[in-house]
Amino acid sequence: MAALRGPAGRFRWRVRAVPGGARGTAGRQCYDLLVIGGGSGGLACAKEAAQLGKKVAVVDYVEPSPRGTRWGLGGTCVNVGCIPKKLMHQAALLGGMIHDAPHYGWKVAQPLHDWGKMAEAIQNHVKSLNWGHRVQLQDRKVKYFNFKASFVNPHMICGVSKGGEETLLSADHIVIATGGRPRYPTHIEGALEYGITSDDLFWLKESPGKTLVVGASYVALECAGFLTGLGLDATVMIRSVPLRAFDQQMAFLVTEHMVVHGTRILRGCTPLRVERLSDRRLQVTWVDLASDKKDTGTFDTVLWAVALLVLEMKTKEELWMVGRRQLGFRRGD
Repeated sequence: MAALRGPAGRFRWRVRAVPGGARGTAGRQCYDLLVIGGGSGGLACAKEAAQLGKKVAVVDYVEPSPRGTRWGLGGTCVNVGCIPKKLMHQAALLGGMIHDAPHYGWKVAQPLHDWGKMAEAIQNHVKSLNWGHRVQLQDRKVKYFNFKASFVNPHMICGVSKGGEETLLSADHIVIATGGRPRYPTHIEGALEYGITSDDLFWLKESPGKTLVVGASYVALECAGFLTGLGLDATVMIRSVPLRAFDQQMAFLVTEHMVVHGTRILRGCTPLRVERLSDRRLQVTWVDLASDKKDTGTFDTVLWAVALLVLEMKTKEELWMVGRRQLGFRRGD
């Protein structure tokens, strides 16, 4: 692919034909629909369009987390959301049942949880789902591309593979279904360097140990809940109110239930910095917003669950600006 300046300083693109997807030099549209994002929404859209007889392609790429975690096709729910979360909750519930069993006459040994064995089983299950999604796309004759996409013009994208190879794809219609990723509070010293998010938690091969979960979202409370249920020391740090967008009576009941079952909750606090100690543990300094008093604690893992960041993708407005500036496209083209 090469970009050449044409009349009036506009760019024109010299495009090579790429098997399975790129637009040829004659400008022939190679797909009726191109879906950017291989999560629940993108896959459903692509499979439904293919079932209606359209020629469809899916482009999916997972940007590694700051800790280097990456995963396969299927999006957040399959890889770092609903599926592994529910399986870890199930593991925690089973542990609770074993603890309760002696009260019902069962003679059982004191349970000891093996994080590594659980993680291996969950991750293998998730990988099987990744493969299943690829098979489903193939069965429906939907072409799958594993590369990162950016717009060239309103009907063409340039995809870059992990190896740096570029491919051009064009379509009559392009659907953006890129979802979101957890956000790091980069204004907090050490947050990015030493913390993890839910993107990493479900792919840890070793136990996170004593964990500080920062945030009051359902992700924060769910993660802290199953960590406690697995026998780990878990603390939730809440700046204001838990589950802000939910019914607050229910939110109160949820947090009280968590406290009764062993989760520690620091209310009205916000972290100031995270430091690595000589023993590789993490020292967190926070402030109580009501008293302005500072305090510290030592943890093995700090999990940020503060907000979602929408994945970067050129919006239509941005694309039209690029078009006016470089490609000569106007609104409505």
